[in-house]
Amino acid sequence: MRHSSSCSSSNTQNSSSLSSSRVSPLTPLRQMRVRQLFSWFSLSVCSLVSSLCCLRVRSDATRDSLNSSALDFDSFRKHFQRQSDVTGEELNRRHVYFQEATKRHVYLNSFSTAPQSAKYGVNQFSDLSPQEFRDLYLRASADRAPQFSGRKTEGLPAKLDWRDRAAVAPVQNQQACGSCWAFSVVGAMQSAHAIEGSQLEQLSVQQVLDCSFKDEGCNGGSPVRALNWLKQSRVKLVPQSEYPYKAKTGICHFFPRSHDGVAVKNFTAHDFGGQEEAMKGQLLEHGPLAAVVDAVSWQDYQGGIIQHHCSSQWSNHAVLVVGYDTTGDIPYWIVQNSWGPTWGKEGYVYIKIGDNVCGIADSVAAVFL
Repeated sequence: MRHSSSCSSSNTQNSSSLSSSRVSPLTPLRQMRVRQLFSWFSLSVCSLVSSLCCLRVRSDATRDSLNSSALDFDSFRKHFQRQSDVTGEELNRRHVYFQEATKRHVYLNSFSTAPQSAKYGVNQFSDLSPQEFRDLYLRASADRAPQFSGRKTEGLPAKLDWRDRAAVAPVQNQQACGSCWAFSVVGAMQSAHAIEGSQLEQLSVQQVLDCSFKDEGCNGGSPVRALNWLKQSRVKLVPQSEYPYKAKTGICHFFPRSHDGVAVKNFTAHDFGGQEEAMKGQLLEHGPLAAVVDAVSWQDYQGGIIQHHCSSQWSNHAVLVVGYDTTGDIPYWIVQNSWGPTWGKEGYVYIKIGDNVCGIADSVAAVFL
């Protein structure tokens, strides 16, 4: 509108100037034709200027949008300390994955309307494609577990959290190694050891990663196979300080039988599908449980209670169930992950109880020391 007003003003002024110039001898008809010609010319110039201005506005908006996206990506890279030497095609590819992730977050969040629902957004995995995320972090497998046939547990507390009893070690970070199966098993052993009355200490995940010959190290494994190896071999897990985690498969270090450590006497593995109340009883009776879940949508998880999106029907990630809470509108499991404390809710994820969400009840193991 501003351009139209300016162009109209210019047209009026020039017409007035023309009428008082030397062309006054022109006949009235010729004067009218000259005015018409000049008006057409002025309007054409005004239209061209307006078009260029609009084009500039659109270009500026597009550039601002791209710059905003680039700025978000740069902030993401700085926050999560991405390699500064990645340039060119690889950097562009990561930027595309980041942009696709932000679109995916909008879709996932469109289902999360309840106050306690899960929220999805930018985290340390936002520059990975879904396939890369699966290949790097979802490397667990679940051996078929028998349906639980034990007694129903009654009179369970409304809330249970083994962290409140100092029986859960801090969240660990498996890094770019498919070792979640080892972290879940070691986590269950650490908790069982503390519940027995010993001081809570972190045991060696690397020892399981290197020595469980039935599994494939960073290329994946099964909590049940690892527990079978621990039970049959009577291997004692040493403290993490003696056998630190390296995020890569190495050569197994053997220790003499006289060496101090923690060994597995026995374990159980069951399918609690349709029986999550009984699973709560197992958690109360035996301590934190190793479980294998479908974690495809966890690439984007930030917090809240997951109730949807675990739909691949493929168990692919091992975790540690440390508690539950049924006091609110949505009852949920409290699950410790192994992707570091910056992921999710300080390294934890909450999963709705009752519908076997994410396959949380499909393959659940309890450890006995």
